[in-house]
Amino acid sequence: MVRSMTAFARQDRNTQAGALTWEVRSVNHRFLEPHLRLPDDMRALEPSVREALSRWLARGKIDLSLRLGGRDPQEGGSAELRVNQALLEQLLKAADQVASRIGEPAAPHLFDLMSWPGVLEEAPKDLEALNSAAMELLEQTLTALVAAREREGARMKTLLLERCDKLLERVAEVRARMPEVLSGLRARIGERLAEVRDQLDETRLEQEMALLAQRLDVDEEMDRLESHITEIRDNLDGDEPIGRRLDFLMQELNREANTLSSKSTDAAVTRAAVDMKVLIEQMREQVQNIE
Repeated sequence: MVRSMTAFARQDRNTQAGALTWEVRSVNHRFLEPHLRLPDDMRALEPSVREALSRWLARGKIDLSLRLGGRDPQEGGSAELRVNQALLEQLLKAADQVASRIGEPAAPHLFDLMSWPGVLEEAPKDLEALNSAAMELLEQTLTALVAAREREGARMKTLLLERCDKLLERVAEVRARMPEVLSGLRARIGERLAEVRDQLDETRLEQEMALLAQRLDVDEEMDRLESHITEIRDNLDGDEPIGRRLDFLMQELNREANTLSSKSTDAAVTRAAVDMKVLIEQMREQVQNIE
């Protein structure tokens, strides 16, 4: 299954402690590089989150964030508040001491006491249940992310297969053209040799002709191009991450196309080699984003 490294997913869930929201963005990268943002009181989840990412993903730069918002009224109203009895007692005692010192009765205002920092506090969250809900939601989020990667990967696979077909068309054009190229070259060389044959050493002439034929022979390049294209197609039908292998095959394709271009003495073959390099570059750009 071809998977793109570019995708986005978001999942939400309401809990008794508040609304959980996971967001994950991924882009291409040589390795798996996660960047996590978690609420302070849920940072203990980080090892489990990283382990989940390594199970679901092989490559990519991952920006993953978890937000914990206020509770939904439909899930039981706002967060429960409780009074810090110890702090309240200290405030009242201090008020009595001040009143006794200045000789006036202490009458602290109710809302002044309630607004004092720390007098009212949220009841402690059930972190075990909250963490469990967060990890369940993370699995759903990563499922959605991988599905998005696979949808994009399917489109990329179609584009790559189309370009493989076009590359094979160029290879077939070169194969069909080469007999005519070689025949014309032999004719031109034969005409030149007829003019100077008496002045040439026959042994040296045979050696030079053999070297020339070797330099112009592109059968090996054509065979390797076809072999690499077959391997690309086989990899596109596999289940494992294939990005690195496809990237290597792009380099090999480009090497063969460059060799073909350097050997060419014919305008049609040169054009075919240029077309190949354009197609290979288009494929390489797609491959850079495959997991």
